[in-house]
Amino acid sequence: MITGILKEIKTEENRVSMTPTGVEVMKTHGHTVLVEKNAGVGSGFEDKAYAAAGAEIVKTAKEIYDRSDMVMHVKEPMPSEYGMIRKDQIVFTYLHLAANEALTKAMIATQSIDIAYETIQKADGSLPLLIPMSEVAGRMAIQEGAKYLEMEYGGEGVLLGGVPGVEAATVLVIGAGTVGAQAAKMACGLGAKVYVVDSDLPRLRYLNDVMPQNCFTLISSPATIRRLIREADLVIGSVLIPGAKAPKLVTRDMLKTMKKGAVMVDVAIDQGGCFETSKATTHKDPIYTIDGIIHYSVGNMPGAVAKTSTLALTNATLPYAVEIADKGWKKAMKENPEIKKGANVIQGQITFKGVADAFGMKLTSVDKLL
Repeated sequence: MITGILKEIKTEENRVSMTPTGVEVMKTHGHTVLVEKNAGVGSGFEDKAYAAAGAEIVKTAKEIYDRSDMVMHVKEPMPSEYGMIRKDQIVFTYLHLAANEALTKAMIATQSIDIAYETIQKADGSLPLLIPMSEVAGRMAIQEGAKYLEMEYGGEGVLLGGVPGVEAATVLVIGAGTVGAQAAKMACGLGAKVYVVDSDLPRLRYLNDVMPQNCFTLISSPATIRRLIREADLVIGSVLIPGAKAPKLVTRDMLKTMKKGAVMVDVAIDQGGCFETSKATTHKDPIYTIDGIIHYSVGNMPGAVAKTSTLALTNATLPYAVEIADKGWKKAMKENPEIKKGANVIQGQITFKGVADAFGMKLTSVDKLL
C-alpha cells in the first residue's frame, strides 16, 4: 500500500503523523511511504532523515493525495484539502467530527474511508491513540494554567504550590480520565490543593489510591461543581465522551461566582468544549477573558511540544497503520474490532453513533459496509 504523510497546515501545528523510524517499519512490511516536503521539520525531523529511512520526499500535498492509498495527518483535513481527497481513499487521523458539522459533510461528500484516531477503542474501553496526546495535554494544562495565573496576563497572581506560611492554590479538575489524571498528578506535584470530580466511582477509587494526600476525589454533580468552582484558582475541563460532543458542565452563570483572575483550561475543546463560554483559540492567541475569568482553549495543545508529541503519537498509531496497510481497511476492520470502532465515515455513510447523533444524521452500521 502507498501511504502518504502530509505536512500539517492547521494554524501552529508542528506535529507530524509519522517519524522516520515509523517509515522504516512501514518499509519492512513492503509498503511505499511518501512524505510531503518539510512535513517533519516542526518536530525536528528533516527530509534527509525520512529519505534515509526509505521514504520518497514529495513536493506537494496534491501529489500525496493523488498517489496514496492511505493518507495520514495529525489533525483533521482543512478546507483546502477537501477537494483533493479521493473516493475510497483511507484518511487516518484525528477527526473530531462531532464538533464540526462542515467537516463531517465534507468527508461524507468525498466518499472516502475515514478512520479516526480518537475512536479506536480497546475491549476495556481505553482509547489507545488518544491516550498519548491526552497525557501530554493533561500535563500541559497545568503548565499553561499556572502561567496565566500570573498577574502579567490578568491572572490573580497566585502560585499553585504556595510557599511556607501562604496557602496553596486550589485546582478543580473536571473529569478523571487520562487528561484529568495527568493534570491532577502535575498539580499535586506542584503542591496545589486538587479536587478531581467524575461520575465514575471505580475510577475515583483508583485515583484515591494512587494520588498523593493533597488530591481529593468527589462524585461529580452540578451542585458539587458550583461549590468547588467558587474556591478554584484553576479549573481544568477534561471530560470526554468518545467521538461525541463534550457536555457543557460549567455554565456562564458559574463564572460570576468565581474569583476574578482565575483561569479555566478547556482540554475538551476539540470535542466542542465542556465550558459554556469556551471557544477554540490558538498558540499565538491562546487566551480571552469573560467576566474576569481567563479562558485558555487551544485546540492542539500538544502541538506546542511537537517533538515529544510526535514520538508519543507514532508509538501508538504505527501498529494500526501497519495493520491497515498490510490487510486493507475491510480486512483490518473485520479482524480487529479496535480498528472497526475507528470507522467514522465510510464511503459517504456515517458509521459512528456519536457523530450521527451530534447532527441528527442517519447512522449506518459499519458491518453492512464490510
